[in-house]
Amino acid sequence: MPSATRSSPLETVPVPTMGESITEGTLVALLKHVGDAVKEDEVVAQIETDKVTVDVRSPVSGVIREIMAAEGDNVTVGKDLFRVEVGAQGETVAAQQRQAEKLSQSEPEPNHIEPQEERSGGPAGSPPPPPADVEHGEEHAEAAAAQLTGRSVVQRGAAAAAAAGALLQQDEAGERRVPMSRMRRRIAERLKHAQNTAAMLTTFNECDLTSLSEMRASFKDGFEKRYGAKLGYMSAFVKASAIALEEQPEVNAVIDGDEILYRDYVDISVAVSTPTGLVTPVLRGVEKMSFADIELQLADFAKRAREGQIQLEELQGGTFTISNGGVFGSLLSTPIINMPQSAILGMHAIQRRPVVVGDEIAIRPMMYLALTYDHRLIDGREAVTFLRRIKALIEDPRRMLVGVYGF
Repeated sequence: MPSATRSSPLETVPVPTMGESITEGTLVALLKHVGDAVKEDEVVAQIETDKVTVDVRSPVSGVIREIMAAEGDNVTVGKDLFRVEVGAQGETVAAQQRQAEKLSQSEPEPNHIEPQEERSGGPAGSPPPPPADVEHGEEHAEAAAAQLTGRSVVQRGAAAAAAAGALLQQDEAGERRVPMSRMRRRIAERLKHAQNTAAMLTTFNECDLTSLSEMRASFKDGFEKRYGAKLGYMSAFVKASAIALEEQPEVNAVIDGDEILYRDYVDISVAVSTPTGLVTPVLRGVEKMSFADIELQLADFAKRAREGQIQLEELQGGTFTISNGGVFGSLLSTPIINMPQSAILGMHAIQRRPVVVGDEIAIRPMMYLALTYDHRLIDGREAVTFLRRIKALIEDPRRMLVGVYGF
């Protein structure tokens, strides 16, 4: 629509607030382009911060008339990001195709085409697949269709050249340089800070999952039918950790300057892997939660983490962390403390192996457990007692159901 004939108002959408202390982010994906129709509440762009990826949605229906940043640009909270002509209609497919044909006849820039071929493995001019982190819903269908109906490699290459991890230098030896994402940089900073600050020590134990496995097999169908969530192993470890944390308050505490801050509540961070890195959403008030409460919350976290929908406030806080490397096949590891917490529990792969039961050797499903703790605050006695309590509760989960926790 020519600008001279426009009568609809323009709605300017700024970079949204993305959480306390976050002032900027990286524009990692533009799902709409100038001339595209957009619906109210439809995702137009995604901004990556050092903690989460934030969806920027259109507040109105209309047509995108201006975008003030390209993929890969750093954008500041409050600055204008794009403008929408309210109520206008988008370009037709035929118009997009004519524009694409015209642009494809122009001489492409080598710096845009050659790396594109290296990454896609296809001929010049073939469109790249949409980013994996935005392939999650009908709301992106129009953006995918627009890519397929006419945007040239040159157009997308120009934007991708600035995007983190897009066009990269590659030498004859096959090496390439990839800019670290904001989230990966933040993870690196936090892990190194933990290593430099805490006096980390790890203690190990192993637990027999026979009773827990039998209980799970007996009730998993009825549990799923009633609650709509699968009964897994994680809820038992979360609940056992909450009980052990209340018994050993030092493990749930934290050093704050020259003081020790004790917590009378248990908020457990659960490590969840995403395509962009590890996030640790927090289960709050676990000491009051049932197995069903825990499983429902964990299922919700896992789903929204895959879709990039975890909110910043859900990652903040936490008094203790559980990380399950066993889902990737890890047999044993020494996890790093999630600062400013004082301890982290590492779960590992379940393996059937021979163990001594009474006076006989039996084949049992066994798991190694690792507790890394800050030795500045937690002594070995508290750490070992804590891990033994988790072992006892997992090996006889009935204790958690009837409230009898003794060894």
